[in-house]
Amino acid sequence: MSIPVKILLAENIHSVAKERLESEGFQVDLLSHSPSEEELLKLLPQYQVLGIRSKTEISEKVLKANPHLLCIGAFCIGTNQINLKASTSIGVPVFNAPHSNTRSVAELVIAEMIGLCRQLCDRSMKAHVGEWIKSADGSREIRGKTLGIVGYGHIGSQLSVLAESLGLKVVFYDIVKKLPLGNAQVMRTLSELLEISDFVSLHVPETSQTKNMISSAEFKKMKKDSFLINASRGSVVEIEDLVVALKSKHLAGCAIDVFPMEPSSNKEKFQSPLQGLPNVILTPHIGGSTEEAQYAIGLEVAESFRRFIRMWSSAGAVNFPNVDLPARPSVSRMINIHKNEPGVLGEVNGLISKAGANIQAQYLATDEKIGYLIVDIEVVDGHGLANEIQKLTRSIKTRVVLAQK
Repeated sequence: MSIPVKILLAENIHSVAKERLESEGFQVDLLSHSPSEEELLKLLPQYQVLGIRSKTEISEKVLKANPHLLCIGAFCIGTNQINLKASTSIGVPVFNAPHSNTRSVAELVIAEMIGLCRQLCDRSMKAHVGEWIKSADGSREIRGKTLGIVGYGHIGSQLSVLAESLGLKVVFYDIVKKLPLGNAQVMRTLSELLEISDFVSLHVPETSQTKNMISSAEFKKMKKDSFLINASRGSVVEIEDLVVALKSKHLAGCAIDVFPMEPSSNKEKFQSPLQGLPNVILTPHIGGSTEEAQYAIGLEVAESFRRFIRMWSSAGAVNFPNVDLPARPSVSRMINIHKNEPGVLGEVNGLISKAGANIQAQYLATDEKIGYLIVDIEVVDGHGLANEIQKLTRSIKTRVVLAQK
């Protein structure tokens, strides 16, 4: 592309992403905050690529107003903040970083389990104001206790391994069949897990199934003096019911890293019904916020951007058929995103033949909604051919990278 691709990175994405993308010749601008829908509608017309973290909501309205976007990156694990259906409909793949902060979250959960068992935060705060509470009352070891993990994905399974190394018994529940690691045991139901666990740690995505999945009924099933840890999504736990369980002393404490409503920047004031309760650890959504994790995430998503812009590789996209072909600098590369309906490939190839272009390689992958076609061709007028293919009634987006001279 003769005009440099402009990329907007919001929410204090690690500087390594900017450095990596600028080294490829892209123009990168930064935002320290989470932009609102109104702000995105004003900003995005001048950018081709958008990078966000977990706070920025990408609505259907924003996407429909910016069909020129090439791709979007979520510099985190979750993509629920992006309207994936709308993004797919305009031919915009969404990339994320599903593995890079796994260790960071798992380590935080281990630290919180120890902190809750020893009442570390409460005793530290009291020591800061001169109170000396030297007592074993309520302090316990985590060794020999049972950790119940809800959601046995990348984070849940790594937490499982770390917990076992510290002497905990691990049980887990997942709606998808998962292979247990180490001596972890699978539970048939969530209720079974809640009834036997000293710690319940949540590691599930935000879906209609997980919304308020832990509320008063689930708290009543949990063991007395057990602990809840949520480092997944704020919508998973009914906070008011959690407050009741804590005030009644049914739960001995909790550690919450994610909340139903969170400030959009560090300048906004945070408020929660959990504030001021004893043995409650509240952290500002920092599960994956270590320097190591943010560095790795920055590199991972930046590389996805580079590969898509340079080679149209959709490998790792969460809403697209995954296609990854080696680059052929001597030929032009064209991509066509279209509705997944019979006959489209024949129409495209007919236009390629009519243009007198020679196909060097071709690959088509589909899902239930769209088809993603990559064609490496020798062609005199690549842009003209791309324009003709885009005119097809079932085409969503067509782009071409011309051969290097």
